Amino acid sequence: GDEAREVAALYPLLPSVSVDYGVMEKVHEVAVVPVDCGWSDVGSWQASWELGARDAGSNVVRADAAVLCDAPLGLAHCVLIAREFLGDFDQACSRFRTDSDLSRANARAGSWTTVEPLLLAAVRTALDAATDTGGVVDPLLGRSMVALGYDRDFARLRPDGVRMLAQHDPTAWLRLELTDDAILVPAGHALDLGATGKACAADMVAAAFVQAGIGPALISIGGDIALAGDGDWPVAISEHPESAPDQVVWLGSGGLATSSTQVRRWTAGGVRRHHLIDPRTGTCVEPTWRTVSAIGRSATAANAATTAAIVLGEDAVAWLRLRGVHARLVGVDGNVCTVGGWPREDS
Repeated sequence: GDEAREVAALYPLLPSVSVDYGVMEKVHEVAVVPVDCGWSDVGSWQASWELGARDAGSNVVRADAAVLCDAPLGLAHCVLIAREFLGDFDQACSRFRTDSDLSRANARAGSWTTVEPLLLAAVRTALDAATDTGGVVDPLLGRSMVALGYDRDFARLRPDGVRMLAQHDPTAWLRLELTDDAILVPAGHALDLGATGKACAADMVAAAFVQAGIGPALISIGGDIALAGDGDWPVAISEHPESAPDQVVWLGSGGLATSSTQVRRWTAGGVRRHHLIDPRTGTCVEPTWRTVSAIGRSATAANAATTAAIVLGEDAVAWLRLRGVHARLVGVDGNVCTVGGWPREDS
C-alpha cells in the first residue's frame, strides 16, 4: 500500500544511528517498564553463553574455524598462522571469488592456466581423494553445483530457480591435468573443492603448526578436524553445529570429519537441495545416510570417507569396512550404525 511505499522510499534516507543515540538520549520524559518478553540484545559474553548451544564442555563456540593448543603461549601463534594461511587459501581456492586462481582456471576450462602453488596442492589432494574413492569424491562438480543453485557463498544464496542441469561426465576428473605451475580443467567442466577443501586446509594448517614447533594443537575448519602432534582431544559429534552433541569421542592423532545432508540446505526451483552431489547423476544424493562421521589418518582422508559414504548409500558400510575406516553413520530414520573401531554410544 501507500504506507509501505513511503517507508521503502524514506527509510534509506534516515541516518544510520542506534535507537539509544537517535531517540533515548534526546527525550526528557521516559518511562521504563520491566517485561519478560523472551528477547535479548546479546550485549555480553554471558548472554551469548546463555543463548547459545553448548558443547560437551559446556562451551558455546560459533566460528568457521577454531584453534586449540595445549601450550597457552603457543595459542596466539597458532591463530596468527591459521588466519594468514586461510586468507591465502581463500584467495587461491574459493569458487565464489572471481579473482581466485580456481575461478580463473574454471573460466579458461580447456586451456592451461598458470596458478599459485597453493591451488595446485589443493587440487592434487582432491585428485588423490578421487583416486582413492574411484571418482565418488569428484573435484569437477562445479557446474552441477551452480545448476542446482549453489552459485555463491552459502550465506548469500537466493531461492532462485534451478538452471538446466548440464550432463556431468563422472570420468572427467581423469583428464584434469597439472604441472608445476599450471592447471588444465577439462572443457565443459568446473572445479569445486567443496568435498575436500576444508579438510585439506585443516591438514595444511596443522602441518604449519608442526613446522613452527607448536603443539599439540588442533584446528577445526567447518567441522573438519586435524591434529598437530599427538594429543588426546575430546570431540563432540552432532548432526548440526547448533545442536547438542550426540556423542563425544577422543581423538589422539590424524583427523576427523563429518558430512551431512542436514546442513547447507537451500530451496531452488521449489525443491529442497543439499550440497552433496552424486557424480554419477550430477544432482543431489538421495540419502540413505543423513550424516556420517569418520576418523582417518588425516582430515582429508576422513572427509573423503564420509563424503563417499553419503554418496554410496546402501553400499557404504561394506565400502568402509573393506578400507578399515572407523565411522558412525546415521540413517535417514535416525538409526545409528558404527563401523570399525568407532566407540560405542555409551562408551
